Amino acid sequence: MTAVLELRGVTKSYGDRQVLKGIDLTVNEHNAVALIGASGSGKSTLLRCIDLLEDIDDGDVLLDGEVITDPSVDPIKIRRRLGLVFQAFNLFPNMTIAENVALGPRRAHREPKDEALARAHELLERFGLEGRERDYPDRLSGGQQQRVAIVRALATNPRALLLDEVTSALDPELVGEVLAVIRDLKRDGMTMVIATHEMAFARDVADEVCFLHEGLIAERGSAEQILTDPQRPETQRFLRRILETQRL
Repeated sequence: MTAVLELRGVTKSYGDRQVLKGIDLTVNEHNAVALIGASGSGKSTLLRCIDLLEDIDDGDVLLDGEVITDPSVDPIKIRRRLGLVFQAFNLFPNMTIAENVALGPRRAHREPKDEALARAHELLERFGLEGRERDYPDRLSGGQQQRVAIVRALATNPRALLLDEVTSALDPELVGEVLAVIRDLKRDGMTMVIATHEMAFARDVADEVCFLHEGLIAERGSAEQILTDPQRPETQRFLRRILETQRL
């Protein structure tokens, strides 16, 4: 299988606090890897390091076999090949939905405005937002805004999509519509790394689940194995807490 992303011994500290303590991870083409773990375990930091929003202290990150964490590499060019969706929607309030989606292709790939907007309309229609193209973000529900954020990340045809707890800011009744979009992307073969607290969703879409604990991948395996028969006591305790909150 073709490795799209590889992390080799990645470490990251903020002052005296070491957040990532040597992460090794391979994400193969068309696969979805779910990152689970308690708040502060390093999931979001790991995604930000992959997207080069944070400098790593040691190790390497590779994209299609190329070391992208070398200081000589232009991070902006790398980010054009990756799509990162945050917990917050981060849509520009003074732009219409279509303009938000078209901005990346116009700025990053110098697409003509008409072409970028046409592509934006196609993507918005595909993901159930037809008719909302001229609306501004404040006219949309939280679930619709997060779908727009995902569509915006897709508009640049990323090699891989990085999703950072994309349902955590949503009301429970809006979570399903966002997860449905990600399921569609999985069926289409999009390569994804997904930090999530939705265990049932991870079981449904992930080819591999990685449990992060205190800056390390403490356990990894298939979704079925990790979520139904975890071996490490740390994983068992984490999933027990999740069960107690009725999330699994």
